[in-house]
Amino acid sequence: MSLLPRHRRTLTLAALAGVLMAPLAALPAQAAPDTATINLMNINDFHGRINASLASGVPTGTVNFAGTVESLRAGFAPDQSILLSAGDNIGASEFASATQKDQPTIDVLNTLGLSASALGNHEFDLGLDDLKNRVINGGNNATWDYLGANVYKKGTTEPAFDEFKIIEADGMRVAVIGAVTEETPTLVTPSGIDTLEFGDPVDAVNRVVTKLKAENKADVFVAEYHEGASAGTPDGATLDQEIAAGGVFAKIVTQTDPAVAAIFTGHTHKEYAWQAPVPGKAGSTRPIVQTGSYGERIGQVVLTVNRETGAVENADAKNVARVKTPVADLIATYPRVATVNTIVTEAVAKANEIGSQVVATAAAPITRAFNGPVGDDRSAESSLGSLVANSLLASLSAPERGAAEIGIVNPGGMRTDIPAGNVTYAQANGVLPFLNNLYTTTLTGAQVKKVLEEQWQRDAAGNVPSRPYLQLSLSDNVHYTFDASRPEGDRITTISVAGAPIDPARGYRVGTFGFLITGGDNFREFTNGVGTRDSGLIDRDAWIDYLRAQGTLTPSFARTGVQAQGLPTEAVEAGKSFSVKLGTLDRTSTGSPVTTTVVASLGTTALGVSPVTGTGGDVTVALPADTAEGVHTVTLTSLESKTMVQFPVTVTAAAVVVPSPEPTDPGTPAPSVTPVDPSTVPSAPAVAAPGSGLANTGAQVSAVLPIAALVLLLAGAGVFVASRRKRALAAAAAESTESSVND
Repeated sequence: MSLLPRHRRTLTLAALAGVLMAPLAALPAQAAPDTATINLMNINDFHGRINASLASGVPTGTVNFAGTVESLRAGFAPDQSILLSAGDNIGASEFASATQKDQPTIDVLNTLGLSASALGNHEFDLGLDDLKNRVINGGNNATWDYLGANVYKKGTTEPAFDEFKIIEADGMRVAVIGAVTEETPTLVTPSGIDTLEFGDPVDAVNRVVTKLKAENKADVFVAEYHEGASAGTPDGATLDQEIAAGGVFAKIVTQTDPAVAAIFTGHTHKEYAWQAPVPGKAGSTRPIVQTGSYGERIGQVVLTVNRETGAVENADAKNVARVKTPVADLIATYPRVATVNTIVTEAVAKANEIGSQVVATAAAPITRAFNGPVGDDRSAESSLGSLVANSLLASLSAPERGAAEIGIVNPGGMRTDIPAGNVTYAQANGVLPFLNNLYTTTLTGAQVKKVLEEQWQRDAAGNVPSRPYLQLSLSDNVHYTFDASRPEGDRITTISVAGAPIDPARGYRVGTFGFLITGGDNFREFTNGVGTRDSGLIDRDAWIDYLRAQGTLTPSFARTGVQAQGLPTEAVEAGKSFSVKLGTLDRTSTGSPVTTTVVASLGTTALGVSPVTGTGGDVTVALPADTAEGVHTVTLTSLESKTMVQFPVTVTAAAVVVPSPEPTDPGTPAPSVTPVDPSTVPSAPAVAAPGSGLANTGAQVSAVLPIAALVLLLAGAGVFVASRRKRALAAAAAESTESSVND
């Protein structure tokens, strides 16, 4: 790589002569080249991971993270190392940092000597004013430089932030240039950044490189992009696969100015350390690195730079996992780590105080599913899952948050239950501790079906994993039926959204966690969604806001997915009946009732009731004879759990039967029929439509209807017997008369 050298070496003629005349024996066997060593350490998407390390020294805490940075720094001279970041240092943070507006994170990164960082979209979570006036505060708070070469004052090309920073390392001038994802306006609250515009990040970096080269202000160039390898490709994809996927990452790799010696990326939380071809320089490569996220790894690139020519002679790149050195040893060895430990200890203590605040009240326990005495049954629906799914729908339904129509939750995303009584901040945080970003994506109705089919698990290689079935929780505006006896991939038989059958071709906005949106738990169909966007919210904050808005929490015991066999696949004639065999209608969460009675309804008209057991049973649906032709929605509702099974039925008109008249003797008078007094027949109580107070309707309807039918049947039988008797007597009299005449 050809760069303008900072230092020019000149030799006088006398000196040159002295060198030429020096005895060969005085020269070293192998003269070391005049090179500089630059140790670049990088983080990305740290997201305020301020937490205590375990006493065992397991590398999960902030102290271990700090110890890793210091151990990498210790292998080089003090002036050879630079700590950098590709953005999202704050925002979507852990409890101890988030509850204090990320001040503990700022203090930790200041302590570790972070020199410069690209802006991340989460830096704008609380708006531009908060970022500039509190987080940065003229360098009086965050002491590092935030860089945004592609962030402009609205309507201009004037940068709103510093574009680059020149840092001295081993006598070389290192220019660090930062840029943030161009999608930032869709990832944060629009009003917080309405005075800014975001341009193409690669174009911005190249513009700054060209300017710095022309002004001879730097020897080495480093790009920090808060943008990375696509979320649409699988983890572990190759560099070639990522480039083939196209998009902004392909442009970063193939179009970033060849003068850039190393490229650090972020935003997509992927891990890689590639040597990528330098555009226009056959045979030359340069490192492209992303560490994953949360300080789990430190990206390290060590550059060997020729001082005379400015050429990078070597560039080693790798990701270094957090050290497993015991915490006490790290604290004793590195003064900066000791300071970090003090910051973390104080932050956690303060967070514990905040965690005791009450955010809601639970009228009863709201729990995950149980399998006998064992909780956290991930193969079954739960009351807690419904509550979380409803919170996703509520939090993401606004247009600026993604316009979600359906909320979906993976069972492993919930890690503890909500007890009855006051619910504290800490308890609510314990339910969703992973700090997933909340996303929306558009799936067609057919794709929603495929997502539900993926509950029967297959890994990427097609094998059945150790958990062969994982039950998704859905917002309570969604209902579906399945038949587990059907072939794999065709087990979901019906789906309804907001009471209407799902349209296979229509797109539905689905709100969920970043974990699922990237295909977690083998739900790979999510990665095929379109219009995928980060809402700018993390699960904990949106969840607690939802709980506060609800005030009093009540568990729901209504299942959204029910096994149903025998659903009509052909048209049913009005006036006819059919039976559906239902599976379990109840959840296993704490407090779930046992269903004994199911009400069948056609639209808003109740048709009758059927007895079932706790594990389901046969339900008969008798269509009224006057049912209009067309497609109708049948609803089967559990009186106890309020579980609803909805499915469409095509109805045809009842066949008209014209009875043949029975011949009668004109001379025979019609028999007299004693009318049945309606007051003597018990009346059937009206059965309310589902959702309008079914708990007190009587299961006696199933007995009342047969009684009324029996009374009418007996009355008709009496008329028939009387008629036959009259005819028999008349025939006998005629026969007697004829006999007398013959005699």
